[in-house]
Amino acid sequence: MLHQDLKNFLADKADDMKAQNIVTLDVTDKSSVTDYMIICTGTSKRHVASIADHVASEVKQAGLEPLGIDGEKEGEWVVVDMGSAMLHVMQEEYRELYQLEKLWN
Repeated sequence: MLHQDLKNFLADKADDMKAQNIVTLDVTDKSSVTDYMIICTGTSKRHVASIADHVASEVKQAGLEPLGIDGEKEGEWVVVDMGSAMLHVMQEEYRELYQLEKLWN
C-alpha cells in the first residue's frame, strides 16, 4: 500500500469508529520516524482503545502488520505505528495538553 493510501486508509478506519476531529499531517520533511501522522480524538478510554483496535484489525485484514501499538491498556493516548504513517488516538484532554498539530505543523 502506498504511503498516501495508507494514510487515507487509517483515517477512514478511525472515522468508521466515530473518531472525532481527524487531522492528517505530512511530516515527511520534519520527522525521520514517519511520513504521516493521523491524529484523532476518542470520547473515553474505551472509545480510544476501540478506535485503535478497530484500525489495527482492519490493517491486518488488508494484509499489513502494525510495527507497534502502544497505550491500549491506559486508553488515554494510543499510537498505532505503521512505519510510514502513525495513528494517534487521544482523549480530548491529552490532545489539548500535547498539541501534536502545533508541534508538527
